[in-house]
Amino acid sequence: MSENLLFNGLMTLMPEAPHPVIRRVVASARLRCLAKGEPLLRAGQGWGDFWWVESGLLRLYYLDQNGVEANKNFFSDGQPLWPITPALRETDSSFFVAALEPTRVHAISYAVFEREMSTEPAWTALQLRALQGLLDEKMWRERIFLQSDASQRYQEVLVNRPMWCERIPLKHLASWLGMTDVSLSRVRANLGLIRR
Repeated sequence: MSENLLFNGLMTLMPEAPHPVIRRVVASARLRCLAKGEPLLRAGQGWGDFWWVESGLLRLYYLDQNGVEANKNFFSDGQPLWPITPALRETDSSFFVAALEPTRVHAISYAVFEREMSTEPAWTALQLRALQGLLDEKMWRERIFLQSDASQRYQEVLVNRPMWCERIPLKHLASWLGMTDVSLSRVRANLGLIRR
């Protein structure tokens, strides 16, 4: 069943990819079942896998110089995550990836993925869409940090990432928004989203 979900997930990401190639990639996958809080990747480790989230929720975060966590991004059901640049594949990770809830992730060696898919236009198209998405996400986040107050930033997330507001614990969402969970609670109360 999980293999079928992975196959369908990869075909959704790359609809033009040849089925036999995707089946070979899927056959090499390893299923990781993560408990809430369990790391998938730690800072200092090499990152050599393409991950596809079957179900659950992952967060990518850094530790600052004081050991405080700073959330960078979140990945949920049906989303891929992989070391898209050579630097991410060739150097140890400077960030962590961990489960925010029980999560099922399929791990495929990037070397296998690249060997099987490197000549496929669908793989090139997926990489391009991923890079475009990363840039769009970075530009959006930078804009709301530079041009919006805390309340406006939260409202942007409510509109553009409603699933985040439903599933991500407040302290992690607050970190992504650049505020404390207490500040986020105040923002939500001022917007009438919680009772005081």
